[in-house]
Amino acid sequence: MKTENSVLRQQALESLNGNWGIAVGGFFIYLVITGVYQSVPFIGSVASLILTGPFQLGLIKFTLAISRQDEPRIEQLFEGFNDFNRALQAYLRTLLFVILWALLLIVPGIIAALSYSMTFFILADDVNISANEAMEKSKVMMDGHKMDLFLLSLSFIGWAILCVLTLGIGFLWLIPYMQVSIAKFYQDRKGTDEPFSSNSSLLDDYI
Repeated sequence: MKTENSVLRQQALESLNGNWGIAVGGFFIYLVITGVYQSVPFIGSVASLILTGPFQLGLIKFTLAISRQDEPRIEQLFEGFNDFNRALQAYLRTLLFVILWALLLIVPGIIAALSYSMTFFILADDVNISANEAMEKSKVMMDGHKMDLFLLSLSFIGWAILCVLTLGIGFLWLIPYMQVSIAKFYQDRKGTDEPFSSNSSLLDDYI
């Protein structure tokens, strides 16, 4: 049974209780590092393609540790580099599929992004699954639940507007809140998901 988004947000706040300091610090470090290498002309574009996947996997591991109240550590932000190949493949493949669908229309691009949104959570939880299998499993997990995640993300708009009024400082608290809420969404879907079949195709019926 699907957990209501309001409950997921409350669960996220409970997990963040006592972890706000390291959560804000961790996300701030992540934003600074990624912002620095992405801002370098030309080199930044290449670096972004190579480094974003490992950093994203590390961020997800950090986020899951907060969500599960499992002693989150700043070092987890860099653990994605220990699994560089899978992280890079997952990032490049999801980016390619989202861009290709977005070239048709914005809405198919958004739907594709939602379909593959659980990929890095799956990679973080299963060291034996391939990038391609993680994408397929994400698609299965999100079947019939893409709108749920979209509405969950949309529910933070009011807070985002308030953060703008703080000259962006409030985002240091909002971003961890959003990410841990999405981690709770993943855990909820993982707990109710049907057995995964590796016979499905990446292009089959994900919309």
